[in-house]
Order: sequence, then C-alpha cells, then structure tokens
Amino acid sequence: MNNQEYAMIIAKNLRRIFYYNGKTQADVSRALGISKATLSSWMNGTRIPRMDKIDMLCHYFNVPRSAIMEPHDDQDYYIEEEAKDLSQFLKENPEYKILFDASRKVKREDLEKALKAVNIFIDD
Repeated sequence: MNNQEYAMIIAKNLRRIFYYNGKTQADVSRALGISKATLSSWMNGTRIPRMDKIDMLCHYFNVPRSAIMEPHDDQDYYIEEEAKDLSQFLKENPEYKILFDASRKVKREDLEKALKAVNIFIDD
C-alpha cells in the first residue's frame, strides 16, 4: 500500500469517527491543540498524522489505533459492534423492516427497545 492509499484510509476513518461522535474539526482542534489546517489535511487525505497524534486522537475518541489506521469494510453500516448482530437480524426479517432505517449511530439498547415495541404489534 502506498502513502496516498494509506492517507485515504486514515482520512475515511477519521471522518467516520468524527461523524459518529458528533465532533467537528474545530471541536477537536480546541480540545487537542492541533491546528484546524492540520486536521483538515488528515481528513482530506493529503497528509498522514504522526503516531503521537494518532495516539492523541485514539485517547480523545476512546478508540483503538486500528479504528484509525486500518481499512474497514464499507458494508458495516452500524458503527457500534454490539448493534451489528441485532441489525443483521432486523435486515433478514422483513416484518421488522421499519426498524432497519434507523440511524447509523444507534445503540444496541435502542434497537432492542424498538424491537420490543414492534413485537407488541406483530404478536397480535
């Protein structure tokens, strides 16, 4: 993998992490003391952050290095690991289709509550 491909993987992962956490470049810039221009270059894939900066981001977002540095399957719609298995069930069972349009940021417990609510109507 060349540097440009690696930079794009990191950029894509950072955009996903920022989105999932509801953070802007300005938020992270203020919190970590990293310039907005530097963050922008990482998120656009024009530069690769140094390892100490990756570690700062990992600590700030409470994610492992792999969340930033490794490619991830685009098929993974739900970001939270625990929500993926339940979302797969919902996808495979058309009677629950109404729930499959949930937000990417949905938590497992939210899906479970919605599932219980729909079961009330399906079981009748």
